[in-house]
Amino acid sequence: MIPPISKRIWGALTSLQLTILCLALLMALVVLCTLAQVELGTLGAVNKYMRGFLVWWKPEGAAFNFPVFPGGALVGLALTVNLTAALIKRFDFNWQKTGLWIMHLGLILLIAGEFVAGAFQVDTRMTIHEGQTVDYLESYRDTELAVKDITDPRNPEVHGIPAARLAKGGVIALPGSPLSIKVHRYYVNANVGPRETSEAPQATMGVGANARVTELPPVSAEDQMNLTTALIEPMAGGKSYGIWLTSLGLGAPQTFIHEGRTYLLSMRIQRHNLPYSLTLKKFSHDLYPGTNIPKNFSSLVHLSNPATGEARDVLIYMNQPLRYQGRTFYQSGYEGETITILQVVQNPGWLLPYISCVVVTLGMLIHFALALRRSLTRKSKETA
Repeated sequence: MIPPISKRIWGALTSLQLTILCLALLMALVVLCTLAQVELGTLGAVNKYMRGFLVWWKPEGAAFNFPVFPGGALVGLALTVNLTAALIKRFDFNWQKTGLWIMHLGLILLIAGEFVAGAFQVDTRMTIHEGQTVDYLESYRDTELAVKDITDPRNPEVHGIPAARLAKGGVIALPGSPLSIKVHRYYVNANVGPRETSEAPQATMGVGANARVTELPPVSAEDQMNLTTALIEPMAGGKSYGIWLTSLGLGAPQTFIHEGRTYLLSMRIQRHNLPYSLTLKKFSHDLYPGTNIPKNFSSLVHLSNPATGEARDVLIYMNQPLRYQGRTFYQSGYEGETITILQVVQNPGWLLPYISCVVVTLGMLIHFALALRRSLTRKSKETA
C-alpha cells in the first residue's frame, strides 16, 4: 500500500495543474527574457532567465543576490518530470501503445538535448589570415591577462589569468614560474586616455604611467565588447616590478625583465589552446552580381595534428562545417578579402536532436502501422 504522503507527491507530479503552471512560467520567462535583451543583450538575457535554475536580483547597494523567480532550467526540468510521470500513470503498458511510448521517448531526448547544450555547450571562434597557422580558439566575451615568457621566441611560455580571477583581487601565483601577480584594481569596462599633468598616476611603469583610467558601465549589445582593464603588480623573489596598466584598449603589449628573462604583459581575448592547427590556404568570397551582398564564402584550410600524424585539406563553407574531435567549425564571417572567421561549437549533446527526430519518426510509423493493422483486421471481421 502506498503511503498517503507518497500518493500526494505522485498526484502533484502527474497533475494537469503543474503542467499549466510550468507552461505559464515559461511564457512569463520568454517575456522577461525578451524585455531584458535591451539591457543585457541576447546572450546575457538567455543566460539569466532561460539557462539558470533561478533568476537572481541584486538590489542597489546590496552585497548579495537574491532569487526572485524560477529560471528556465528549473521550469523545464519540472515540466519534463511532470510529463514523464503523467505518461507513466495514464498510458497502458501494452504492445499496441508501443508507437506512443517511442514518440514520447523521442520528445524526452529532445528536451534532454537542450539541457545538455545549455549546461555544456562552449561557443568560441577562430580568426585566421590567409597563409596563417592558428592552434587556439578565442572566446566571444571572456578576457584574460596573458603573462608570456618570450626569452626563447621559438618556445614561449604563456600563463593566462581569466578576468573572473582578476576580479577577485589579491595575489595570484603563476605555476611553474617565479612570478606572482598582485591585482590592485580591476575594471569590467574602462576607457584609457591621456592623464593630465596635475593628476596623480595610477600606474608607475609602462604606458600606464601617463594614462588615466575612467570606469564605464558594462556593455550589453552583441556587437560590443567590454574593454577589460586591470592595474597589476608583477612580483618575484620579494622584488616588485612596479604597477602596470593592462587593458584590452591598449594596442601594444608591455615588457619587463626578471633575472635575464623577458616577460610580456597584455590583456587579450581569452584563448583555448588546441592540440592541432588550421592553416588558411585560400579564402573565397562571392557576391550577388551588381551588389555587395555575400552570396557564398568558403575557407580552404589545412588541418595538421602532430599527435595523430593527420594532415589533410578541408573546405569549410556555409552549411558544410568541419567536425573534428568534438568540435564543429562553421563558416560564420570574414574581414576584408583574406581573413576568415570560423565559429567553433563544442556541444557533447549535438547528436541528441537528430536521434530524437529519428526516434519520433520511428514511433509515428509504428503507431500508424499498428492502427492500420487494427483497422484492416476490424474490416475483415465485418466483411466475414
